[in-house]
Amino acid sequence: MTRLAIEQIPVLSDNYVYLLHEPESGATAAVDPAVAEPVLAALAARNWRLTHILNTHHHGDHTGGNLELKQATGAAVVGAGKDSERIPGIDVEVREGDTFLLGHAAAMVLETPGHTSGHIAFWFPDSHALFCGDTLFSLGCGRLFEGTPEQMWASLSKLRDLPADTRVYCAHEYTASNGRFARLVERDNIELAARLDQVTRLRAAGRPTVPSPLSEERAANPFLRADQPAVARAVGLEPGTEPARVFAELRRRKDVF
Repeated sequence: MTRLAIEQIPVLSDNYVYLLHEPESGATAAVDPAVAEPVLAALAARNWRLTHILNTHHHGDHTGGNLELKQATGAAVVGAGKDSERIPGIDVEVREGDTFLLGHAAAMVLETPGHTSGHIAFWFPDSHALFCGDTLFSLGCGRLFEGTPEQMWASLSKLRDLPADTRVYCAHEYTASNGRFARLVERDNIELAARLDQVTRLRAAGRPTVPSPLSEERAANPFLRADQPAVARAVGLEPGTEPARVFAELRRRKDVF
């Protein structure tokens, strides 16, 4: 079993880039580098050498640093084969069910369309770490720019089914805003109330709210709970309504929140 050392780098207004370091081989990856300079600074501070760049999707706030980092370090860019034409500098194309090796640490590649058509996630089981880009956020999920509600619900369900001790390393600090919306959906959810108290304390102290345990997301994130009767009722639908339809109404309301 090989555990990764994971460093979180805040960039832009609310993005997170993650550095993943596999200590036995020295291999190091940057996940969704929006910009290069903070990543290079973090690498230098830790004396790590960048070997890979992992992209969950093609948006510029996830790939903007690819080419500069690649030029500076020679790192290989890894991204979705289905989206290869939109991933700057891509070298390694991956697909659903592929295993990506970062040194001795193995990640399973999960296709999670919805936010974009080619979105993927990287799950490192031995490190209990999920890098899910903009598919799943703490207490929320990404907007549907290119996919359907049915696709996004299937993607979220796939992530929800991962082990409960998985930690969700999403790409944005949106938790407080997501929580305010979630509270409107499930006012009586005790787990959600506890999570919101925690989020308030963390943000007041200037600390990040991610990663979060998947077990907490299952209990408190309404977008993972579209198959629950209370969530259907909260958006004016009958319990037993197709979850993808409940999800679609949740997402519609969040889009105008």
